[in-house]
Amino acid sequence: MIGLIILAVGLLGIVAMQVTSTKSSSFSNHVTQATLLAQDKLEYLKNLSYRDSGLSSGQHDEGEISGTIFARHYTIVEDPGNWIKMITVTVQWADPKNHSISFQTIRSK
Repeated sequence: MIGLIILAVGLLGIVAMQVTSTKSSSFSNHVTQATLLAQDKLEYLKNLSYRDSGLSSGQHDEGEISGTIFARHYTIVEDPGNWIKMITVTVQWADPKNHSISFQTIRSK
């Protein structure tokens, strides 16, 4: 009887570790997907011409990306005296907490 109790406690510990591992794996997958979505948009914006309307100053909200749990927006801050634009791309998601990841770069003329 004591052996069964010890076995049951051990199995409960293994089950708890498995649940934690599954949650961590899911979060890691979401971070990877968000990173790829942010990098993709950042590369796209870096390759636009300096005067392209996609690089106009202000916040550009793309909303939820179709078929995903992610929403993406980017902000352009222009310093016209130095001919530079700071680009910040942010991807947000909830699972069940709210998370976000951001990347920044500077684009010159």
